[in-house]
Amino acid sequence: RRRAEITATAANLGGLGFGPLVAGFLATYVADPLQVPYLVFEALMLIGLAVLALVPETVPRPSARPAYRPQRVSVPAGQRPLFFAAGAAAAAGFALLGLFTSLAPGFIAGTLHDPSHALAGTATFAVFGAAAAAQVVLGRAGLRRQLAIGMGVLLLGLVLITAAVWAASLALLLAGGALAGSGVGGLFKGSVSTVLGIAPSGARGETLAGLFLAAYLGLAVPVAALGVATELLSARTAVSGFAAVLAVAVALVSRPLLRRSAHR
Repeated sequence: RRRAEITATAANLGGLGFGPLVAGFLATYVADPLQVPYLVFEALMLIGLAVLALVPETVPRPSARPAYRPQRVSVPAGQRPLFFAAGAAAAAGFALLGLFTSLAPGFIAGTLHDPSHALAGTATFAVFGAAAAAQVVLGRAGLRRQLAIGMGVLLLGLVLITAAVWAASLALLLAGGALAGSGVGGLFKGSVSTVLGIAPSGARGETLAGLFLAAYLGLAVPVAALGVATELLSARTAVSGFAAVLAVAVALVSRPLLRRSAHR
């Protein structure tokens, strides 16, 4: 099961980083930059669909197709606080990814005056690639160690990203992105393991879907709020405030997650 968890989470984050990398290079070195990347990814999606159709099913097919209905996330009442903590941790980690992906291209093109789409794509890939790599490296580590390392490295990377905005430094931005991405990878891997550990045996899929829902809300909603904040405040002030809120969120979820993981 551990290998499947690593593969699933690393592929998820690796794919999120692979897209901007390929799109950035296509937009820089291939004609029709607003069309070719979309055509390439549509072709890749069709190939993936064809491969998926050939993968053998691992469970028996029901004789009659059940009627579709949205599934509720099922978590035992006594485990809900831990589930919410894991969901909040995943949301905080993905909020940092959202911060970087929304910040890096404009920062590189505007503040640093470098219009290279390839560089912007590489910077985005660095943070997601580091997240995927960290999940593989920490795959055999204990749950408490995954969470503790993930939180600590994430906060360190967040400090460097904030410093990069104030100092207008590409080196700090890339270093902070790689560190923060590594931290998100460890934290997300630990959150997934936590949720799978408390999910009922027959409801792991829907419980894990709840965690991913929290993660993707974290990827989108806080960054939209940051965009509104930058209309009212300077980019430096808005990013600093965002970083402070994110650090507080990580600190709040650290206690229940680390306390529970110490007993596993």
